[in-house]
Amino acid sequence: MIAATVLALAAAVLVRAQGQPPQQEERVRQIPAGRPGPTETDPKVINLPVPRMHDGRPDLTGPWVGGGSDADIEREGGLKPGELPLLPWAVELRAKREKATYEEPYIYCLPMSVPRVNPYPWKFVMGYTAKGLTHIYILHETGDAGAHRVVYMDGRTHPDPDRLFPTWWGHSIGRWDGDTLVIDTVGYNDKFWFDARGTPHTEQLHTIERWTRVNNGTLVNNFTLDDPGAFSRPVQLRFEARLAAAGIDLMEYICTENNQLGIAGGYRLNTDGRLEK
Repeated sequence: MIAATVLALAAAVLVRAQGQPPQQEERVRQIPAGRPGPTETDPKVINLPVPRMHDGRPDLTGPWVGGGSDADIEREGGLKPGELPLLPWAVELRAKREKATYEEPYIYCLPMSVPRVNPYPWKFVMGYTAKGLTHIYILHETGDAGAHRVVYMDGRTHPDPDRLFPTWWGHSIGRWDGDTLVIDTVGYNDKFWFDARGTPHTEQLHTIERWTRVNNGTLVNNFTLDDPGAFSRPVQLRFEARLAAAGIDLMEYICTENNQLGIAGGYRLNTDGRLEK
């Protein structure tokens, strides 16, 4: 798969295991391409009560692995084959993208956007001021360019549509519904793919994420996808993130620093649409 290709080329990730002797403090882990990163496996740890922040809200920080689409949004979101209500033009475009070689924007260091995740850790970062929680930042270890996503928690609304400039991550506003974090996003551009299959969307895309930490080790994302430009009706999907294994932290990853795909690796498309040196 395309997404797996870039992950296979990623450099090994350095992890600091806190509390270990100096000679064992650093170790290298290589995450197999297309497979989830290390997650917590001890049932006693997973099933512990949900931890809470100083303000009583659930601690959603993580780091987490999973919680979104990657290879196939339809399957990973809990739907059966053919249940994704794509309009005919979108079905045709996805079929063309599936046959294409190395055309996905994400493998060229562009943002993966929403609800895309990769097999590496990510986390919520809570931004508090004297007024309380005002911003949430969502960071991905291998999120490539533009991995810095902002969710405004200060009560603001979306800008008027005629003043909203389409971007890779859109404009996100959040609120709490009990213990569930609700993130409402509009203003996406139409450049990113939902998955490695090439499932498309338009600038009419509107998403609502409902993040609920059901226990210490599990974070559920009930996801509403509404795009009348590409889908015949709104779609309800469900994704699940797992708490990263103890000692796992987000580390620096610069996509273009060791990019060996495309022009950066000396490859170009030939007249048949295939890569060659």
